[in-house]
Amino acid sequence: MTGRRSPAVRTRNGVLHLISVAVAAVIVVPIVFGVLGGFKDNGQLSSNPLGLPHPWQPGNYTGILASDIFWRQLANSLFIAVATVVVMVGAAAMAAFVFARFAFRGRELLFTLFAIGLMFPFAVAILPLFVLLRGLGLLDNPFGVILPQAAFGLPVTIIILRQFFRTVPGELEEAATLDGCGAFGFFWRVLLPMARPALATVSVLAIVASWNNFMLPLVVFTDQSWWTLPVGVQQFQGQYSDDTGRVLAYVVLSMVPALAFYAVAERQLVGGLAGSVKG
Repeated sequence: MTGRRSPAVRTRNGVLHLISVAVAAVIVVPIVFGVLGGFKDNGQLSSNPLGLPHPWQPGNYTGILASDIFWRQLANSLFIAVATVVVMVGAAAMAAFVFARFAFRGRELLFTLFAIGLMFPFAVAILPLFVLLRGLGLLDNPFGVILPQAAFGLPVTIIILRQFFRTVPGELEEAATLDGCGAFGFFWRVLLPMARPALATVSVLAIVASWNNFMLPLVVFTDQSWWTLPVGVQQFQGQYSDDTGRVLAYVVLSMVPALAFYAVAERQLVGGLAGSVKG
């Protein structure tokens, strides 16, 4: 059935569009300013901060791309993000399977304890975490970042995966048992393949969170060879504080991998979250 929309619907849609445009502007304008600012020198940034570069200064970008330091920090960020995902998703998937498919005394209490971790700010734990990592000899060690990141990501990951695992019909598990699958066989051969959207969702969230993590690598790494891109941005800003264009170029280049990855994985992220919520 088609017809003209009522004035109330048109007004609501107009307001929603205006809000969407405003939010998009708040996000896009600083990015565009950073990208264009990376092609300017300090004189242009002072005299024409919002206009196009004239002349363009591609040397700000090419100089950074030719630097071994930038690529080493990029590799460090990538390694730590991927390792965090492997550890966190592996542990969370097994825990969520137990919480979703097994009934035992204290299950909900234990699950609630994991959920409480969502309310525990990371900044509050940084001092005792530093003392713990120092006692374990994990300072200047990538596992000093990987393991805490995985631990702090467990609550939300377990919640998402548990909800997804609970949507799998019990009849499917019974059929797998009749075919000779034990609990682990059902988990590995049936449940994990079916949970690929949810696994992809939590993996994307973990990679983005790890990529943007600044405080933990700053505390753990004193060896510059292990610095990640967020720490490298701070160091670069201090080193070239009088060259704003070069600093903006470094910041933009450090964002590109995460933005590209998120743009590719966005559909999977939204679909996985929608599926877990629907379940």
